[in-house]
Amino acid sequence: MKRQGWVLLLAGVMLLIGLVAGVGAEEGVTATEIHIGQWGPQTGPAAAWGSVARGTDAYFKMINERGGINGRKLIHHMFDDAYNPAKTKAGVKELQEGTGMFAWVSGVGTAPGLAVRDYLMERGVPWVGPSAGSLHWVDPPHKYLFAVYPLYALEARALCRYAVANMGKQKIAIIYQNDDYGKNGLKGAREELARHGIELVAEVPVNVTDSDLKPHVMKLKKSNAEVVLLWTTVRHAVMTVGISKAMRFQTQFMSTSTCSDFPLMMHISKGAWEGVIAATFAELPDSGYPLLQTYKQEAFDQYAAKGERWGLFYYAGIVFAEPLVEAIRRCGDDVTRERLVQELESLKDFKGISGKISYKPFDPNDPSCRQGQSQTFLVQCMAGGKAKQLTDWATID
Repeated sequence: MKRQGWVLLLAGVMLLIGLVAGVGAEEGVTATEIHIGQWGPQTGPAAAWGSVARGTDAYFKMINERGGINGRKLIHHMFDDAYNPAKTKAGVKELQEGTGMFAWVSGVGTAPGLAVRDYLMERGVPWVGPSAGSLHWVDPPHKYLFAVYPLYALEARALCRYAVANMGKQKIAIIYQNDDYGKNGLKGAREELARHGIELVAEVPVNVTDSDLKPHVMKLKKSNAEVVLLWTTVRHAVMTVGISKAMRFQTQFMSTSTCSDFPLMMHISKGAWEGVIAATFAELPDSGYPLLQTYKQEAFDQYAAKGERWGLFYYAGIVFAEPLVEAIRRCGDDVTRERLVQELESLKDFKGISGKISYKPFDPNDPSCRQGQSQTFLVQCMAGGKAKQLTDWATID
């Protein structure tokens, strides 16, 4: 065979090998694998939320045990950012530019997420289900960012609406983290109360690094608030409730869903969390909802580390990943980022273990096109960490 013929044959063989091995395919995708990245605070001030990433990991392992998605296994790359935006940014950049992620899922925290949002969007890397209900994910909307978590502002509105309309309360205060997370809750509370002709009787900011909350609680007590909204880390929320009891400040505490894992909150607070009302975004941990029970038996029971606890924070890692998994499944063999976006946009009233999730084709002027879930319901913490459901699933505009 002439030299030219050998060259053409060799080129054909190399092309075939490349196609089989997935070389030249989408970043983070091979013929047998799909690489997904995630950060989550295993240490630091928000370590209580670290189980979110561990829940995602068990979920992916369950899927892989079942054969993966259309023959491809989900390779989960999770790192501890300690709720530190600088560490989030460094870790995301290292994984994206080093290993190459097809997409990112969940990721705890508003501030950590904001540290990497623009980086991922500029590179056209999909990010599904940020583990924070920030308005920054959808206003303005971004083509490759799909929110699952109900907006914090909507949760605050649901809680305030219940306090006024169902409990007859008029004096409502808020202690909030002095960043975008807390300010989203503050915004929702102000908006809802304005509809009822009421203003917050106290607005008390708290910094993540604050260690003494006695002055903060004293401000709440002096306001004579009948209801206090908690929009802080788990640690600060527990401190607020504990110090209030010590100061004989009796009020009805209400919390964002970030503090609605009642068994955990009861354990950390040594029982002081009983009576707190919270918004939530997923089925209750002891409900008989079939899909939730499947996840408990096939993901948690099989792959959770020794000492892990089944609860909302853990399976929140499944909630935020469900739309991503469903969209990848619908992609079939054509696992590209553009196809993934198309499949996510086609989800309509998708129901996993959270409320219904829907997206729409990208419209830079329509925040709702990327806000998947706008449903929540309210629960109250009872003895033993049990949850009493106070309302049905409701869509908050």
